[in-house]
Amino acid sequence: MNPLDRVQVSTPQGASGELSVDADQSYLFRYGLGVPDEAQVSLTMAVRDLPYAFRTLHPLFQMNLPEGYVLEQLRNRLAKTTPLSPMLLMALTGSGSPIGRISVQAPALDALLQRGPMPQGERLASILSWDGAEDLFAQLVDKYILRAGISGIQPKVLVPEDMAADPKATVLMPELIVKAGREDFPGLAINEFVCMDAARRAGMPVPEFYLSDNRQLLVMRRFDRDAQQQPLGFEDMAVLTGVGTEEKYNASYEKIARAIRLFCASEHVGDSLRQFFDIVALSCIVGNGDAHLKNFGLLYTDPLGADARLSPAYDIVNTTAYIPEDSLALTLAGSKSLFQSRLGIIDLAQVCEVHQPQKRLRGLIEAVEASLLANEALADEAPKVFEAIRYASGLYRNSFIR
Repeated sequence: MNPLDRVQVSTPQGASGELSVDADQSYLFRYGLGVPDEAQVSLTMAVRDLPYAFRTLHPLFQMNLPEGYVLEQLRNRLAKTTPLSPMLLMALTGSGSPIGRISVQAPALDALLQRGPMPQGERLASILSWDGAEDLFAQLVDKYILRAGISGIQPKVLVPEDMAADPKATVLMPELIVKAGREDFPGLAINEFVCMDAARRAGMPVPEFYLSDNRQLLVMRRFDRDAQQQPLGFEDMAVLTGVGTEEKYNASYEKIARAIRLFCASEHVGDSLRQFFDIVALSCIVGNGDAHLKNFGLLYTDPLGADARLSPAYDIVNTTAYIPEDSLALTLAGSKSLFQSRLGIIDLAQVCEVHQPQKRLRGLIEAVEASLLANEALADEAPKVFEAIRYASGLYRNSFIR
């Protein structure tokens, strides 16, 4: 057996079990003997004697696998060392600083990659003030990509923050998610900044986020760590609905609402459903066609999920600036039409027990307009983004603001 066909999986509560792949590419996860219930790896995978068997890598272990740009960079980096495989990618992302509470021990991977100690980190102020004379993002990717543990198509990398000057800094360094644009998506950092600013103005829970001075990078603090930088549980809706990353567009927003009811703590169900409604509604208002299963998740501190609630909003962008005829990522009231979403969102309000949805929608529209106005100075650098958001939000304004 290839040494990387078997890895040990742990949580903050200790060793959990072993993930392995056999000759016919079947994946097995087995809990160890005597493992306590608190060491479960997922809200969907309770501790038990029987192994969890999947024909593909389990949804939980797919959660942080790289896609798009980061995956291509890994291929280039490892081309002369070893071919990429789901288990190699799982071992790589899980042994770095992955999103969520599980970690992977893979000595064979460390020997293969000869990774050194964790670099000291980067200062947030230095990242934000980057003048563009050098490709800072490429440097960050080169420096930290072998420790990445974050999924997504957009170019992004997890970067430890240098807190040496902070007398309150902990042993575990906080980390930043640094996102760059793409040539085919001009103004992407500005785009996400404006949309996330609208979410913040609407009163939604959001992570701290910043736009670099040269408008090329969006920097966000990860929200799956507590004040002492200890891991919190996080699972996206692909995991909680039992599907792999390739199926992230094959569901409905109503299905996510059902998962919220199933997995959230009873005292958090109501607030989580209302927050979920706000995120979906805001996505429709700004023209976001990429609010798929992986862009919603639950956060929890109790290892059994007794305090699970919807995570802060993240990855909200306008997509119609780049794909004018774009549709919703998931179905809403049976349709993926952004135009028809003005009807479907009212149906979702009933599902989420949102009373007076028109009033809430008016508040969201006004938050978008306030963000556009406050960030007007950025419009010349991303004119199509501002135009697309104005058009999409205008449709909602005509429907819900009299």
